[in-house]
Amino acid sequence: MKPFLDEDFLLQTATARTLYHQYAAPMPIIDYHNHLPPDQIAQDRQFDNLTQIWLAGDHYKWRAMRANGIPEHYITGEASDWEKFEQWAATVPQTVRNPLYHWTHLELQRYFGITELLNAESARRIYDHCNALLRTPEYSVQSLLRKMNVRTLCTTDDPLDSLEHHRALAASGCAVQVLPTFRPDKAMAVEDAATYNAYLDKLGKAAAVDIRTYADLETALRTRHDYFAALGCRLSDHGLEQLYAADYTPAQVQALFARVRGGQQLTSEEVLTLKSALLVLLAEMDWEKGWTQQYHLGALRNNNARMLRQLGPDTGWDSIGDFAQGRALSRFLNRLDEQDKLAKTILYNLNPADNELLATMAGNFNDGSVAGKVQYGSGWWFLDQKDGMEKQLNALSNMGLLSRFVGMLTDSRSFLSYPRHEYFRRVLCNLFGTDVENGELPDDLELLGGIIQNICYYNAKAYFGFEKVNVKEAAEAV
Repeated sequence: MKPFLDEDFLLQTATARTLYHQYAAPMPIIDYHNHLPPDQIAQDRQFDNLTQIWLAGDHYKWRAMRANGIPEHYITGEASDWEKFEQWAATVPQTVRNPLYHWTHLELQRYFGITELLNAESARRIYDHCNALLRTPEYSVQSLLRKMNVRTLCTTDDPLDSLEHHRALAASGCAVQVLPTFRPDKAMAVEDAATYNAYLDKLGKAAAVDIRTYADLETALRTRHDYFAALGCRLSDHGLEQLYAADYTPAQVQALFARVRGGQQLTSEEVLTLKSALLVLLAEMDWEKGWTQQYHLGALRNNNARMLRQLGPDTGWDSIGDFAQGRALSRFLNRLDEQDKLAKTILYNLNPADNELLATMAGNFNDGSVAGKVQYGSGWWFLDQKDGMEKQLNALSNMGLLSRFVGMLTDSRSFLSYPRHEYFRRVLCNLFGTDVENGELPDDLELLGGIIQNICYYNAKAYFGFEKVNVKEAAEAV
């Protein structure tokens, strides 16, 4: 019987262990998509206790606590930090076979050196031990990132954002490169005229543009896109149920925008038309700058209306959706490709039923200009666990080139989530190691070890081109 979470965790063969320890583990981390707060990185925040750094904002844990019968008072309510941690500790033993059980104990080991299992009995000891460490300089936010060997991370930012914290980080000479990502979802949210117009007023102010017409909106978006680029941004990101790919004419788009800007509610068909035009506009802007565009597809968000009213979005009330993806995705990518304006693209699906669909769709638009130009992205959200990772890796292997994959990301709001990269690397090495020992791959460590290192680090480094950006100079210029 193997011990739980030892140094060979998830590594079931000798080859897997060699591939992980000698090739994967030493690789730095490029975390090209996350939701970390840039202000806390710039301030090099020191957290007071484990609840603040580990439970605040983590809706994965919140969902588990709710499923375990914990009242909301101890999750997002007014309970003390200790009371919230106590209830989480009591929940952890009930998370067995959920990825949270692995992640929780990996994070306790990697950051705090704790090998004791977290439960109600150990909660006080672990809480006090971690809190004492968190108050030392070695546990500031930037120190934690360096501890995990993070080279570059990309936050997720609205076009309205001043990026003042990114400017401060660039000027500070922080050892970790922190870059923004352009996330224009609210600039496309035309279905609610009142909310959309309030947003456009703020966007116009940020871009110094009086947004009255569709042309004004394009000018404002381009102005903010340029501003993000000047501070090192090299990616955009869109969170969509599915791609928008309706036909439209310039005259239609201008007329629809004028109506919504005038406060009129559009029909669902009109919403689709205007969103389709906006999505193409934004994609063309990415292509012009050589950015990578990311599409996170398939989340059915905010299912619990009562709790949405009480807590707001991104608090744990989302699920996998069953949206039709193929035809609209094909039309959207083809429209850009026909104009030779298809940027580097990463496609993520939340419904595992779409694994092979996205893996094969990516292959339709690789044109030889860039290795892996259109990528089938890593397992995301509900799929960033062992089973989901293996299925994504297998679909990509079967339908494309796993060797050109840009690897894992955290997609997290927590500074303690970086062992997820380790988790992914162990799963990856175990797949390769199993194939070697089954005679399905050659016993060639130089070949396979190089591919492993590429997937873990070098592919992303080459694909995104972050190191070509002198962000400090750009920040000073801005």
